[in-house]
Amino acid sequence: MKTTLFIFAFLFVSSLAHFYRENWEHKNGFMERFHKMKKWSPEQIQKFKNKMKLLHRRERQRISHSYDKIAKTVNSLKTTWKATTYKKDYKPSLGAIIDGAISLPEKQFKTKNANLPDNYDPREQYPKCESLKEVRDQANCGSCWAFGAVEAMSDRICIKSGQTLQTRVSAQNLLTCCTSCGSGCHGGEPSLAWKYWKTTGISTGGLYGDNTTCQPYFLPPCVHHSYDTNKDCPPKAETPKCKTDCSEGNKEDYSSQMTYGESAYSISGEENIMKEIYENGPVEGTFIVYEDFMTYKSGIYQHVIGDYLGGHDIKILGWGVEDGIKYWICVNSWNEGWGDKGYFKIKRGNNECGIENIAYAGIPKL
Repeated sequence: MKTTLFIFAFLFVSSLAHFYRENWEHKNGFMERFHKMKKWSPEQIQKFKNKMKLLHRRERQRISHSYDKIAKTVNSLKTTWKATTYKKDYKPSLGAIIDGAISLPEKQFKTKNANLPDNYDPREQYPKCESLKEVRDQANCGSCWAFGAVEAMSDRICIKSGQTLQTRVSAQNLLTCCTSCGSGCHGGEPSLAWKYWKTTGISTGGLYGDNTTCQPYFLPPCVHHSYDTNKDCPPKAETPKCKTDCSEGNKEDYSSQMTYGESAYSISGEENIMKEIYENGPVEGTFIVYEDFMTYKSGIYQHVIGDYLGGHDIKILGWGVEDGIKYWICVNSWNEGWGDKGYFKIKRGNNECGIENIAYAGIPKL
């Protein structure tokens, strides 16, 4: 027995020593190469950049091939939706913190079994609200938690104002200044975004380059169809620093450009989410993303194949029924080049991918 224990202990210590030696050699080798890079000529630096581009291109080709197989499988099953292959990995865009998320007070509805229409699209109900027709682009930043929130906030401001205010709430300002919400481009909690709107406020801000708003988004739209032309999107964007002034080109006072919420709350369950949308406007929805969602093109999405990737926040716009199948109308923030011109439908009534577990909303302060 003692001999066996001695042998086991010897093997464990040996393997541990081997691990640390390899790790030290790898670290030292990397640091040595790093210091050598400082002495490289422009030609050597360019050669290194070309090599890295080649490695990135090969990785993108591998990802594209994987999604191509998934898309073919989905289409062969002839389910409720159609798939396609995008030459872009959308995984860096996922940033909803679901596990352990701090929830807001749940809204309690006075009436049950409300007489709601089978189909409802606020774009038809409020045609003058331009934000309802807008598809934003978060680029390669895990800021979906911020986009889903500010898109719904913008819609609600217009709806509550009787379609007179066309205010855009800033994803940039929320992403960079709400440090309690999470880690910016590396994910955040949607419930805290709505709480922040109520307690601190969020400035105006629209799409990249829109200087008519205080803080437009810092990343330009991504070219989703081709990696070779997708030069504006880094593999994973880093979060800029919070600024308490408006961008260059906008002379408005920062404090005058703030928007606030009177309240912030959560909603749970199919009928309650429908009631909330019908009464006050779109909400921010959270759901679980699997690999096949990345290939969505049209139809009513339901999970068919692929591994779990992470949590994602979107705007739930309305609902409908098609061939007897109930669905939610949702707006993604991956540009109009993805899905059905930036929109997607997802099965309703069966809590598909957890989308009916919880949604977030609030009433704007005008």
